[in-house]
Amino acid sequence: MNRKIIHIDMDAFFAAVEQRDFPELRGQPVVVGGKPDSRGVVATCSYEARKFGIHSAMPASRAYQLCPHARFVPPRFPAYKQASEDIHKVFHQYTDIIEPLSLDEAYLDVTESDICNGSATLMARDIRANIHKTIQLTASAGIAYNKFLAKLASDQNKPDGQYLIKPGEAELYLKTLPIGRFYGVGKVTEAKMQASGIQTGGDLKNKSLSELQSLFGNSAEYYYNISRGIDDRPVMSTRIRKSLGSETTFQSDISDTKEMLDHLLLLLDEVLKSMEKRELLAYTITIKVKYASFRQVTRSYTSDAVISVHDKARELIPVLLAKTEVNKKSVRLLGLSFSNLISYEDHTDSGQLPLF
Repeated sequence: MNRKIIHIDMDAFFAAVEQRDFPELRGQPVVVGGKPDSRGVVATCSYEARKFGIHSAMPASRAYQLCPHARFVPPRFPAYKQASEDIHKVFHQYTDIIEPLSLDEAYLDVTESDICNGSATLMARDIRANIHKTIQLTASAGIAYNKFLAKLASDQNKPDGQYLIKPGEAELYLKTLPIGRFYGVGKVTEAKMQASGIQTGGDLKNKSLSELQSLFGNSAEYYYNISRGIDDRPVMSTRIRKSLGSETTFQSDISDTKEMLDHLLLLLDEVLKSMEKRELLAYTITIKVKYASFRQVTRSYTSDAVISVHDKARELIPVLLAKTEVNKKSVRLLGLSFSNLISYEDHTDSGQLPLF
């Protein structure tokens, strides 16, 4: 039996929440993120701002050059989190098999739902109408028989639209789709594919598995399958977080190693509090350094014992920092994260003593 998967993607989510909460911003080009005179970046922007060429991850200063009359607003994450929780309450009216990807998008498996006479298309339309009525935000939806196609479809008729890919339609749909639109193909891979003559889904499908293996190694099978619309991944209603971290971008580049360590220790306190709140422990610690040249490096340490303890992590941070070139180069960003996570419960079940 084919599954019925809906991918819901909110439209310009952060900016839409700002326009909802502050009527004077409606119809205006809104940029959520850093100030135009800072070194911050655009988190997201309204569709009015996108008409000027502004997009996510663009430097805020560049966004200002493109649209000086744009309204720049700082992020309000508590408001976005609350809106996301309200949206998920709507989702649960249709199914409990929900896999969130971020605050503003999620997969829903409605295969067993008998709402709307079991029609996933009608459910998607109903969900979008419900979100608009109760939360005053718009959403786009993709409906398909697997996650890969549903995510692609949700981008087809944005904003405030939906698109259905039926069984038997995938290969025709993918044939002319630009390879950069494929979920899982990033900028680097896209460039490599184009250099190998792969411009569209049809071009990708024409490559044999052995050809793809010579180009992309372990990722070859994934690319081979998605070019044929094959994706057997289930919607996971409980997802295990892979990492937890935080970072800070400086107004001006810093070159004092002691100052860098002070910032990393502040980040450590922040992340450990977040870890404790979520009842998580970790075996790997990583620091991220972005130099003034924008070149970025990471340095990690993995232990066979839990490492997310303040004193232990505090000892490792200078060691990891010393493995970078911060003594020769100034720095614009520092980050710290923990990965290889385990819950308190699983850690206790393994026979080890809890460390908090």
